Amino acid sequence: MKRYERQVKRVPRRNNDPPISQELLCAEYEAVYRYVLSLCRSDSEAQDITQETFLKAMKAAERFQGNSSLYTWLCAIAKNLWLNRCRRAAREIPAVMDISDSAPSPEQCILDEDLSMQVHQILHALPEPYKEVFSLRLFGQLSFAQIARVFSKTESWTRVTYHRARKMIMDAMRKEGTL
Repeated sequence: MKRYERQVKRVPRRNNDPPISQELLCAEYEAVYRYVLSLCRSDSEAQDITQETFLKAMKAAERFQGNSSLYTWLCAIAKNLWLNRCRRAAREIPAVMDISDSAPSPEQCILDEDLSMQVHQILHALPEPYKEVFSLRLFGQLSFAQIARVFSKTESWTRVTYHRARKMIMDAMRKEGTL
């Protein structure tokens, strides 16, 4: 059944109305799945988010007040779950590297004694604030938020500065023939 063929009823719940039945929830599964798929464009991720949506909806069914259609309520839950995943993924993104380049990163080079000395020399030659931000992140093990507070800047500024410093180090190592 197509979404535009469905008949949507908005009936406010009263205090003594029973919570939403599993049958009503299941009737919306395919439509919610298609909505989530349009957000994330990944079949497996859409399936996961849709399942999480219905699990969350079943647990919170008694809180559904009927101010919107059941479909709208479910899509709001799904959208919030998807946004939470996007935020979590953004926080977990590893340091940016050229995918085509399999060379070790400056962070990995620190573990090798000879390369470590070279990274330190290149780092010492970097201009401020790149040198400071990179050192605080790698050696001080501070979060981007903590470094941002040190400089009284935004977290975005800190991330950009760190990745620019990282790129400068990588470029210098390539120029010297280390990578």
